[in-house]
Amino acid sequence: MTGAPSWALRAWALALLASLLLWNLPFGGVILYPFKLLATWLHELSHGVAMELAGVGLRGLAIYPDSSGMAYAQGAATGFARPFISAAGYMGTPLLGGLLLALTRTPAQARSVLLGLAAVIALTAVTVLDNSFGRNALAAIALALLIAGLVAPPAWRVGAVQFLAAQACVHALLDIRVLFRPVQVVGGRAVALSDAHAMAAATFGTTERWAVWTWASVWLLWSLAVCFFAVRQAASTSPQRK
Repeated sequence: MTGAPSWALRAWALALLASLLLWNLPFGGVILYPFKLLATWLHELSHGVAMELAGVGLRGLAIYPDSSGMAYAQGAATGFARPFISAAGYMGTPLLGGLLLALTRTPAQARSVLLGLAAVIALTAVTVLDNSFGRNALAAIALALLIAGLVAPPAWRVGAVQFLAAQACVHALLDIRVLFRPVQVVGGRAVALSDAHAMAAATFGTTERWAVWTWASVWLLWSLAVCFFAVRQAASTSPQRK
């Protein structure tokens, strides 16, 4: 008996290689574009869930062609709600990706995840997405996941879910890079404040560079830790074969 190669390790290695190579090749980003939009959706949805849990309320989400996004609250966040909502995006995305990576090990589980993701994405597209590009893009992604869940061969279903999960983890890491830049771009427009700025103001009372970079570094370490433990969990529970 020898250990079967883990789908999680394969998916993680492929996702990491694809991200490192394709983003730096001509038209490589086009191939990964749907995965980037999915990671943006996870990020903004994490903010939205945090808004609901904090009692602020979610007014809507927006996802833009440049793969940036925004989550809009119904009310003003005060007290603990401010850092809780600010941190949710960069902490929630790798956590959700890590959970998928660690928990999806069988074709039946993969089918349920693909169909469940398709349903949730479609639901958000018709209920909380308030820009046409976001609605259309998410509808297309939901349709692709639905088809994969219904017709893909068993092994491909498992690989597809874990590749999606690995891409979410990888993009969570790559997206943190923008927090170390002086200006972020959302919907094609430069914005002065990021999630890290909001977090720094809520916790340190300042948006000086050291405070912003502190939280960017904390979220980077969090993403690395979540992805590392998710891959270890998936590998340790990998099935055995002769």
